[in-house]
Amino acid sequence: MPSPESPDAAWPERLAAYRAQLDCRFPQVGEVFEACLLDALRVLSPAGVSAYLDCGRFLGRMGRGVEPLLTFLEEWPSTAGILGEDALPAINHTLQLIWKSPNGKAITPFLQTLAAVARRLPSREQMQHYLDLTLDLMERTSGSIHGIHKSFASHGLPDFLAQAPILLNGLAIGGLQNWVDYGIRNYGNHPDRQRAYFSLQSADSRAVFQRERHGTLLVDHEHLLDLCLRGLWGDSAQLVPYASSADPTGHSAQADASAPLLPYYDASGIRLPDVLDEALGVSGIDRYRASLAHIAGHRRWSTPLFADNFSPMQRMAIEIFEDSRIEKLILRQYPGLHRIFLALHPTPVEGACNPATHSCLRHRLAMLSRALLDPAHGYQDAALREFVERFAQTMASGEASSEAVATLALAYVARTRRQSDQLANVHFADTMIAYRDDNRHLWRFHELSDDEEMFEPRPTAAAAEVDRLPPRHYPEWDYQSQTYRPDWVSLYESLHPSGEAALIDRLFDKHAALARRLKRLLDLLRPQDRLRVRYQEDGSELDLDIAIRSLIDFKSGATPDPRINMSHRTNGRNLAVLLLLDLSESLGDRVRVGNGEQTVLELSQEAVSLLAWAIEQLGDPLAIAGFHSDTRHDVRYLHLKGFSEGWGDPVKRRLAAMQAGYSTRMGAAMRHAAHYLAAQPAEKKLMLILTDGQPSDVDVQDERLLIEDARKSVGELEQQGIFTYCISLDRKADEYVHDIFGGRYAVIDNIERLPEKLPELFMALTR
Repeated sequence: MPSPESPDAAWPERLAAYRAQLDCRFPQVGEVFEACLLDALRVLSPAGVSAYLDCGRFLGRMGRGVEPLLTFLEEWPSTAGILGEDALPAINHTLQLIWKSPNGKAITPFLQTLAAVARRLPSREQMQHYLDLTLDLMERTSGSIHGIHKSFASHGLPDFLAQAPILLNGLAIGGLQNWVDYGIRNYGNHPDRQRAYFSLQSADSRAVFQRERHGTLLVDHEHLLDLCLRGLWGDSAQLVPYASSADPTGHSAQADASAPLLPYYDASGIRLPDVLDEALGVSGIDRYRASLAHIAGHRRWSTPLFADNFSPMQRMAIEIFEDSRIEKLILRQYPGLHRIFLALHPTPVEGACNPATHSCLRHRLAMLSRALLDPAHGYQDAALREFVERFAQTMASGEASSEAVATLALAYVARTRRQSDQLANVHFADTMIAYRDDNRHLWRFHELSDDEEMFEPRPTAAAAEVDRLPPRHYPEWDYQSQTYRPDWVSLYESLHPSGEAALIDRLFDKHAALARRLKRLLDLLRPQDRLRVRYQEDGSELDLDIAIRSLIDFKSGATPDPRINMSHRTNGRNLAVLLLLDLSESLGDRVRVGNGEQTVLELSQEAVSLLAWAIEQLGDPLAIAGFHSDTRHDVRYLHLKGFSEGWGDPVKRRLAAMQAGYSTRMGAAMRHAAHYLAAQPAEKKLMLILTDGQPSDVDVQDERLLIEDARKSVGELEQQGIFTYCISLDRKADEYVHDIFGGRYAVIDNIERLPEKLPELFMALTR
């Protein structure tokens, strides 16, 4: 590139010629034009400067005010330095297409982020892909009245352009393409949802973003890290992800909003970044292990201190000494972590901070932290070396304590404090130790102050009373795009409330004749090949032979065998059953039964009670659960009977309290039920679904969407070895139930016969 032209006697004349070529009369432009032009002359050829001014003249005359022109004049020189001046025609072509559409307001965010995008996409080919992606998004999300000319601006384009640097900071251009395609497919006709998606505000947007990101995702390794935490540290804290920043190492983080958040722990669990890339030769999973070990060490050995009597400078020093103490104790137990800690810990250069212009406190403490971790640190500062030795002496006596290292930290601050430590300009380079937590747990406060604003508020008593478990998130199948919507459904599970067990007993009295007939059928199905399992400490019967032998041993002074019981198991029937009940609002409909009326819910109670009693007679493990939904954000899964529970009053009380309400999001409920059924050790696993209508919900307009999702979930269950069968009470079920379950369904037209048909159908399936 040519060197900048030096202002000389001819410079005013040339400047006037450049102003004439730009031909702009905005006073704001006149104030900065010369500075922008000098920047352009440093990186552009004469032809490039001419194209630069021509593009500026177009932006100044297109009727969008001064902002687009000012942004272009300031941003293009740095952008051209990355992409080359030959990239301008493609940029200019994109600008003109946006201008000719109803999306003129998107030009300013496009130009404002252009330089940042260029830094992430430095090749011409990548930038062209980004421009094509921008135009494709504009074309597919702009609306028209008659389907000929675009009349309405894209709702998501300005937000997408504003978020482009953040998106490209976590995604490759191919991943960005997939992310954009997903948003267009699912929210092309929903303005508010489209804006929320492309501005990274919706949960769906962030979930797809995470799916397309590179690096090690916490959600993919949460189970492994949880086992590590439990096995190595005996700690069962929950791992909670938070949205991480872009800087993978933290070594050069600045004190602004772009700096990465540090891990921490609070009442809700251990908070870790949602994704970590490989950095400094350390894999993402090892970086998670380092953070987890450091936090687990704090949870085991750190004691909170009162912060009121310490200055911020003193607290910073105490945190460094305490972090070093914790890592010293960790390495005594697991010395293999030393390599990871050393690789991830920054190595500040001695003398890199100028105390005349910057506050060097952070730099000195980072050097000290490195020296306490690395015996071969090589630092020559006398105070640093003295306190490294004093720290070693403190730790030589055992674990020391938080109070002991706090005393040492105060002595260090008193020895090394400088007047320049109060300067506003702080030296941050190589001072951020990203794998360590932020030490909020280390401080307690006598009095409320501004320091508490950065901490989570303490949960109130009302908030602590939770009547259901935290949500589990399940995907949902979108048949139109043939893709899953990740983490789309939030499912809450809880134990069903209890009612009066006598209600179920009265139902049995009502169906006494049917129960006797079922009893005869059950006797034919019950396995006859029972096997004795001897030598059991707990069992159903006393094994007399072993008991007598143990008594003889006891009388003779020998140690008796405590395994004096035996139990029985069947050798011919190995089946686990889960009955999933649709508890949607339509169960409250009334039907004629004999000379009176009953609700479908009451008939379902009778049928389920008889079925549970019948399966209990056969000895098959049985679980019963109900479900209903109120949009995808609140699918409720209610436990009525667990596999390990017998047929007794607790189960009867829950069945008696069944109520109908809300809608039927079947796919998510089936996926969650499979989570429990798949864990059963039985050879055969059967899921029975009792429903009175097709899958639906209030937030879904396309009636095929939830039908196709339920169909997809049936296929997923088959891959897990789970056999599904549907019992439908809807006379019109043939129109959709075959699409979901294939031929594995039965429609009971006479609902009043449900108590009789359901147990008989089960026995026919399992004969």
